[in-house]
Amino acid sequence: MAFFNYGYNEIHYEINGTPGRPVITIINGLIQGAQHWNKYIHLFNDAGYQVLTYDLLGQGSSSKPVLSVNFNENPKILASLLDHLKIKQTYVMGISFGGVIALKLAINYPVRVKGIIPISTFSETDQQLYLHGLNLYKGMIQGGFEYLVDLFNAVNFRSSWMRDNKDMLEISKRKSFSYNDLYAIQNLIESMVNFRGFTPELKKIKCPAMIMNGEFDYLTPRWCHEVLRSNIKNSRLVLMQHVCHAFTVEIPEITCRVIVDFIQKVENRKWRGDKSVWIATDDPHSTELLFPCRGDHTRAIPMFKGDSANAD
Repeated sequence: MAFFNYGYNEIHYEINGTPGRPVITIINGLIQGAQHWNKYIHLFNDAGYQVLTYDLLGQGSSSKPVLSVNFNENPKILASLLDHLKIKQTYVMGISFGGVIALKLAINYPVRVKGIIPISTFSETDQQLYLHGLNLYKGMIQGGFEYLVDLFNAVNFRSSWMRDNKDMLEISKRKSFSYNDLYAIQNLIESMVNFRGFTPELKKIKCPAMIMNGEFDYLTPRWCHEVLRSNIKNSRLVLMQHVCHAFTVEIPEITCRVIVDFIQKVENRKWRGDKSVWIATDDPHSTELLFPCRGDHTRAIPMFKGDSANAD
């Protein structure tokens, strides 16, 4: 287990893969830990990439300050970790809370980022998203960390997957209690209480960006990702079928294939950041990985552009 000193704090990290190969850095969601990405490490390593995982300040095996974690420290910590490991540039994949950090890293440290994969994330909030966050916070304060995980699970996964993976979810929940701390997670959530949207800053992102959104993501719905797609010039939006907020857990094979395809295109200078919208296959063995979205991707009701709203 490796640690990096950031001020008075220790940041736990792991780097796996063949030295000299391109690096994919993965940033956790709020209640995740570095160990959540073991399958991704294996799949990305097999595809020829190094993988850097780490616990955010306040998570897992990293230091857990008693009070106040400043959200803006997160991109600084990651930039310092890259310096420590002598990684000049990296691809950055971040989900939810981690996706916000990935966006901020690309804005504040553009030369360090070769490409970003923001997943299930946002650059601003509306009243509904704000209330979702407030309810999660209140649930944790009033009901405890177990209740917070239960609240997240209800929006993270589709019902059929939870039914088929009931035992695994219970084990995962109990494990999360062993490496996370109630007050440390409280600090992380509180770091976002006074969140200020930064959508106007997205225009500063010049690197390739593949934005990923689950079809039924009710926590960070389509409009959040449409804001990213509209404001990041060198971007594309990929919709993942049948899944919710934490689709990285449900469909790792498909998710990895889509990400590897993105990185290969960037590495081979074949990436086209034309703000187009694509739909990923729902078959991990399909030869066709992505196909263009022909309809209005902002609608939950399938509507083709140009369709009349009037019935005969």
